[in-house]
Amino acid sequence: MQWMQDELDRLKGEGQYRILTESVPSCEEGWVWRNGRRMLNLASNHYLGLGHRLDEAVLARWSAYADESVPGPGAGTNAGIRTGATASRLIVGGDPAIGRFEREFAAYKGTEACLVFGSGYMANVGIIGALVGRNDIVFSDKLNHASIVDGAVLSRAETVRYRNRDMNHLESLLRRAEPSKKKLIVTDSVFSMDGSLAPLSELVELKERYGAMLMVDEAHSGGVYGREGEGLAHALGLTGKVDVHMGTFSKAYGCYGAYAAGNKVVIDYLVNKARSLIFSTALPPMVVHAIRDQWGAVRRDGWRRERLLSQAEWLRTQLRSAGFDTGDSECHIVPVIVGGNERALAFGRRLQEEGVAAVPIRPPTVPEGSARIRFTPMATHRDDELRMALARIVSVGRELGVV
Repeated sequence: MQWMQDELDRLKGEGQYRILTESVPSCEEGWVWRNGRRMLNLASNHYLGLGHRLDEAVLARWSAYADESVPGPGAGTNAGIRTGATASRLIVGGDPAIGRFEREFAAYKGTEACLVFGSGYMANVGIIGALVGRNDIVFSDKLNHASIVDGAVLSRAETVRYRNRDMNHLESLLRRAEPSKKKLIVTDSVFSMDGSLAPLSELVELKERYGAMLMVDEAHSGGVYGREGEGLAHALGLTGKVDVHMGTFSKAYGCYGAYAAGNKVVIDYLVNKARSLIFSTALPPMVVHAIRDQWGAVRRDGWRRERLLSQAEWLRTQLRSAGFDTGDSECHIVPVIVGGNERALAFGRRLQEEGVAAVPIRPPTVPEGSARIRFTPMATHRDDELRMALARIVSVGRELGVV
């Protein structure tokens, strides 16, 4: 295994070595125990603060959901919560709770149909691989998530990357594409390491002009944008213009799993062609009940979205005023770009020593020379907690010469 050790040594030498660490949510909302140290949690995707512990009221609601989906004798007599789906949905893993939730969620998204996947990674790989193949072209934003990149590679389609949010570059690539080939444009709605928003209106115009399909990954905008958290495309009035909406339940929704939403033909096609759905065990029914419960809170608690975006705007403004480079951030994700890997590692280490959970983001997650700390406030953080964090970020930044 020497070749493995050699590669690990190379990663260590370049400041790209990674290790698994343990993080445990604190009893205090918005805090986490990481490496045995209590820290303010500014490093997660837990934007709305909805990842609560189970209590009797939550379990009672889940049991009620389970009872609603059980037909025949014994229905309504506390059938209990099933922990496993036992098989693919195309065999015997299709618990009624999943189908019911999909119908409800499709109505919420404003689409004809919806399909639940096991995770965001599985959804992106499955969707892209189903929609395009060897003789087709994927047009992918250069800053798209790794799951989109891998989905394009595994599809065996030609993959063409356009400069981040550069619609002139994308149009030039579309113009040169062979007309007979199927064309799929894929973009994140919120770029998770930059905090910038995709130009969805312009993307819709280009996909219509050049006869392409458009897939939008709403992982980091779901729950945050829209009157009830439907996502950025919905907030911009573009729901019907996007061919495939993909999103996750693991971020603002505070649970796990993912979805694809679109017209019925698209969803039927994915049922028949998306290998990550066909050849995977379905989500456990208990997880579907949890998603449904969290989704209710997302829809109901509009104050969480308002407070999250307000807090992020305050933090971004203060960091910029202090001299930090926050790049193109314009939403609830606020990066501080420091450049080199070693500097990012030192910055993150010192902040954690000061009680702020801040994780260095390094290549290949971000481009070479743009290592950063990615700050993500939560709707449940108090003002005094964010002021404390800001003071420590500024102090450590000056100590290390970042500002």
